[in-house]
Amino acid sequence: MTSPTPPPRLTSRLSSLAGQLGLGGKAARRMLDRARQLSLPFQPIPLPTLSIWWQLGPQLERLVDLPRGALSGPVQEDKAAAHAVLARLLEVNHRFVPAFDLRDIGGLCCPPGDQPPHSRLEDLAATPACRSLRMISYKDFLKAAEQTLPGKGQPLRLRQAEWFGERLFYDGDQGTTLAVLVAYARLRGLKHELPAEVAQYRLNPVVLAELHSHYHMLGMPAEAWSDPGFMGLLLDSGLPYSRLLLQRTPTVLEALLLPRADEQANALGEGLRLAGAPDLVEFLYHLPTTLHIDP
Repeated sequence: MTSPTPPPRLTSRLSSLAGQLGLGGKAARRMLDRARQLSLPFQPIPLPTLSIWWQLGPQLERLVDLPRGALSGPVQEDKAAAHAVLARLLEVNHRFVPAFDLRDIGGLCCPPGDQPPHSRLEDLAATPACRSLRMISYKDFLKAAEQTLPGKGQPLRLRQAEWFGERLFYDGDQGTTLAVLVAYARLRGLKHELPAEVAQYRLNPVVLAELHSHYHMLGMPAEAWSDPGFMGLLLDSGLPYSRLLLQRTPTVLEALLLPRADEQANALGEGLRLAGAPDLVEFLYHLPTTLHIDP
């Protein structure tokens, strides 16, 4: 799939920014100047980790069927407008595989816990927690498969996302046992097939362009919401905004959406970017080509 064209980088837009805001008046310029001087602990958005863990990547799947109450903010109409775009940003398609080979699973959707970011399921299977399962014989394999995998006729649930390439992730709870099953089947050359349903996630490039056209979407640190300088800019002018908690692990990431059509909100968004706020839309533009993991 051809990746969407990313928006112009910030440096290429600064030369025209002052003129654009100047058309609207001094209030917008003051907002921009005050916002760019904020000192908040902004951090760049970390690239997804090359690992077997789905949850160490961007947790975008919650955008599918995003509840209206997921966004917070003072005005219902502003939240509804932002929700209308975000709820269409991620597409999920389901495909059924009548005979899926267990050995083709490459990752896990369960929480990694204290496990390091292994790059292969074999690495997890070699840990003490997995070795304690003592899968030595084919009989052990069949017994573990019967206890772990879906019953006869029930499909295995898998996920796939464009930012993870072709890697397929097991959408179940018993991650350690599943890793041992896959590693044993690969080592012994066992073909173990069962039906599977694959949920395939991809960003909609048209909606992503719409999001960029209408909103600043910035990653805000938790400290921002108790910072008097930032909260004063956000609340005193009564500008429209919405907030969305994207993920809690491994770090909290909350998005601030500011509509570009509002002069003050647009100036705040531009100023926050100059202050170091990471641009989540730009991150999403580059995400499909950033991390491609082999199965």
